[in-house]
Amino acid sequence: MNICAWQKKAILMLCNSNSNSNSDSNSAKRDVEILLSYITGKKNGWLLAFNNIKLHPMHLIQLNKLLRRRIQGEPISYIIGKCEFWSLSLHVSNVTLIPRLDTEVLVEQTLNYLPSTPCSLLDLGTGSGAIALALAKERIDCHITGCDRIFDAINLAKNNAERLHITNVYFQISNWFSDLVPQLFECIVSNPPYIDINDEHLKKGDLRFEPLSALVAEDKGLADLKIIVSTAPKWLKPKGWLLLEHGWQQGIIISKMMKRYGYQSITTINDYGGNPRVTIGQFM
Repeated sequence: MNICAWQKKAILMLCNSNSNSNSDSNSAKRDVEILLSYITGKKNGWLLAFNNIKLHPMHLIQLNKLLRRRIQGEPISYIIGKCEFWSLSLHVSNVTLIPRLDTEVLVEQTLNYLPSTPCSLLDLGTGSGAIALALAKERIDCHITGCDRIFDAINLAKNNAERLHITNVYFQISNWFSDLVPQLFECIVSNPPYIDINDEHLKKGDLRFEPLSALVAEDKGLADLKIIVSTAPKWLKPKGWLLLEHGWQQGIIISKMMKRYGYQSITTINDYGGNPRVTIGQFM
């Protein structure tokens, strides 16, 4: 079977799949292109130019295996083991969340609130290291610490830093602040678990394959956010900033929570879809 024939067959199978949350023709075509490029090692332009070339039998076997996983709804990033975030090519696995485009808003806002001079930042629940690495890339004069309670996540983040040759970041095991060496940061950022265990979206799309430990928090999704908001003042320098990603219906709750714990200049920023997503507060 040549490249063109397999591509048409794969797109049709994806579009006809009820379990695939991205079953429109455009996203199916994009998924198939990614799989072809991943298995053959060829860029999309080459695949388009030489789509009459026959696929190697071993490549065809591999492609069909990966296609079956995609038909079952498994995220394409888990299938190929990588994704793009803030122009960084990150390795990902099912021990961490797949970095979302909207989380880039958290990176943007953090960069806006950082002082122009060298400073230190803390990324809580770093996962694949996406946020910490994006910040470290943009501010090579700053030192970023990323922590996570999952050992495999820390190893993944370290691997990403090494591959990307980013050296101004340090990753360590810590359940939020519990295992950190006492110190003060100019800025603390986090994209913690904030989904209620009963949320119906957990049974749909990519969320079905992502670790619940990185998605779900007790107290209607607010438990971890409360821990961070209440504890962060002990770790912030005077006039330091806390920036939190949260659910689109949690902005007002987080703002009130920050106010209760003494934060000032509190504001909530919308994501790219226009939903309240990042709340920011300064502790004096």
